[in-house]
Amino acid sequence: MADDNDSLLREVEEELRREQLQKIWKRYNGLILGAATLVVLGVAGYQFLETRRLSTAQASGAQFSAAETLSDDKKKDEAEKAFKSIADDGQAGFAALAKLRLAGAEAKAGKTSDAVATYDSLAKQGGADPLLKSFAQLQAASLRMSDADYAEMENRLTPLIGDDAPFAKSARELLGIAAYKAKKYDDARKYLEPLLIDPNTSEDQQERVKIVMGEMAAAQVAANTPPAAAKEPTKTVTTPAAAETTAPAPNSPAPEPAKAPEQTKNDAQPQAGGAANADKK
Repeated sequence: MADDNDSLLREVEEELRREQLQKIWKRYNGLILGAATLVVLGVAGYQFLETRRLSTAQASGAQFSAAETLSDDKKKDEAEKAFKSIADDGQAGFAALAKLRLAGAEAKAGKTSDAVATYDSLAKQGGADPLLKSFAQLQAASLRMSDADYAEMENRLTPLIGDDAPFAKSARELLGIAAYKAKKYDDARKYLEPLLIDPNTSEDQQERVKIVMGEMAAAQVAANTPPAAAKEPTKTVTTPAAAETTAPAPNSPAPEPAKAPEQTKNDAQPQAGGAANADKK
């Protein structure tokens, strides 16, 4: 009897569950089908995008390898066209590498403005590796060092000097040099002095920093040294003794002019006899 009761209760419970499920299905069948459709489409879309990404990466890798071969074979123009194509249409990673190659070639050829523009383009490229973007920012700033003012250098390099930034030391060195050129010596010390006490700074970099710090100290000393006083022209001083020997004594009579010597009477008058004798002859 107990078994029959248990069996009846189970049948009732199953019937109740079936009725509840039917009610839920009638009420929410559209939402359930829609959610299932979205899940299927999402998985299919992900698989499609992943396949396309891998295909694009493989194609870009093959193009990049071909461009490098052209560069190694000294086919400069063809290699440049190949790298530009990858930079414009290639997968993000290979596009970034292609821009680095293009910018380096432009800088080597003396096309500084074009190189800076290419580096700036990479620094702003979405999807590019953060390390490559930071490197591009640093290279662009170094190329602008000779022409840019201090404000521009600050804007370019300040984002790169964080404690965890990969090129923080190089960015600090460039900022210190820019501040020194602008005669902002306090800012220059702020950026350069930590490099001298950082044990992780290379010896070569510390030597460069010491040179800049020495030049800065010399410039400050020269700026704080007053100019030498101009020498006055020397005047001839006449001593009292010299004045007495050169100046005439007061109220002294002027010296009389020298008299001509007097001729003797015989020299002045001819002998009368002689003249008479001459007439007689």
